[in-house]
Amino acid sequence: MDVLSAARRVIAEDPVCDACLGRQFADRSFGLTNDDRGHALRVAVALEDDEDFAEPDEQCWVCEGQTDRYDEWAETVAAQLEGVEFETYQVGTRTPPLIEENEALLRDAADLPEDAGELFKSAFNREVGKRVGRLTGTEVDFDRPDVLALLDLEAAPFEGDLSSHAVDVQVNPAFVYGRYRKLERDIPQTEWPCRECGGSGKQLAEGGGEEPCDHCGGSGYMYEESVEQLTTPPILDAMDGDEALFHGAGREDVDALMLGTGRPFVVEVKRPRKRNPETDALEREINEFADGAVEVEGLRLATHEMVERVKELPASKTYRMDVEFDAPVDADALADAVAELDGTTVEQYTPNRVDHRRASRTRERTVYDIDGHLEDERHGELEVHGEGGLYVKELVSGDEGRTEPSVAGVLGVGAEVTALDVTAVEGEDEPFDDPEYLRE
Repeated sequence: MDVLSAARRVIAEDPVCDACLGRQFADRSFGLTNDDRGHALRVAVALEDDEDFAEPDEQCWVCEGQTDRYDEWAETVAAQLEGVEFETYQVGTRTPPLIEENEALLRDAADLPEDAGELFKSAFNREVGKRVGRLTGTEVDFDRPDVLALLDLEAAPFEGDLSSHAVDVQVNPAFVYGRYRKLERDIPQTEWPCRECGGSGKQLAEGGGEEPCDHCGGSGYMYEESVEQLTTPPILDAMDGDEALFHGAGREDVDALMLGTGRPFVVEVKRPRKRNPETDALEREINEFADGAVEVEGLRLATHEMVERVKELPASKTYRMDVEFDAPVDADALADAVAELDGTTVEQYTPNRVDHRRASRTRERTVYDIDGHLEDERHGELEVHGEGGLYVKELVSGDEGRTEPSVAGVLGVGAEVTALDVTAVEGEDEPFDDPEYLRE
């Protein structure tokens, strides 16, 4: 393609602004803005044709004057982001169908290849984006920006008409990673709405109307507190967000303690106005707020990928259990049972206690390590390190034959876990807190 001849054909479709002229040849030269490139081409054509140089004296029919409004759009974006703490951004544009149609008409009239130059939307995103970066002192990020500004050009077709609905600023979530220990029993990991009232805290009264739910006492919850309720409020407050979601690396039973290394978790804060809380201070605030029921450690700012990592990364777990036997057991028998189960793979059919909420199936899990001793002939303590997903209560009881082999099955004596503590949760092959998924 002869660039000057093609530029001459574009100019002939007057009025076409320098930015729209230069954009048709963006792939033919580098280091210039489209506006500068168009101006240079206009000057070169005028010199070659021995004509007086002149800029169009009417609004460009291709972009309808939008390329003259880069600053106006950028200033509107920056104004809407006042009070929001962010380091990266991205700009997107909803291009009016008429501008897209004008673009096609210009290319056809000037006999330009369909894939020549640069699309209006790409150029507009870049030019407004550069200005947003300069105004806010932040950097563009095309993968996962802190904020995304969507510009609706059709909603503001005229200069000075940039009302708030023309710019939609989306603030992406921020994430805090850490580990929690649950130091009291009968605390679920997340909020547990009352099964009777569905979380409303109300029920129908006999004479009509509503009254507090008998099952939950009007609280709307099966349990008054949860790990989520004891950890997320300080984080939500520190990041000045709209909502906080708790994501755990699995969960322990409500009646189990979570001790030792703690369980990895991520709190996702929706629409945060602040993204960089001081994590040591935040850790202290959470522990004070939880008042001894829960404590957290190792808080770090994380990336959005950490949520899936915590939720999906396979984890092995270590448990400490108090066990009660139906009949007297001697130390040698327990030692033999432990030795038989150490390192073995067990088959577990979905336990009775969770069968109502999980699909019924048989699966295999490995007992990496097991040890134990008797407190007296009817009571003992076991420690089990097992593959993620191992039902350890059923490993002890056998669950009416649903788990094979089991402590009860090998001993030939009924056995039941009376207290359970989780002491470690670790990734099977790699750590949860890989630096790749944490913010610097």
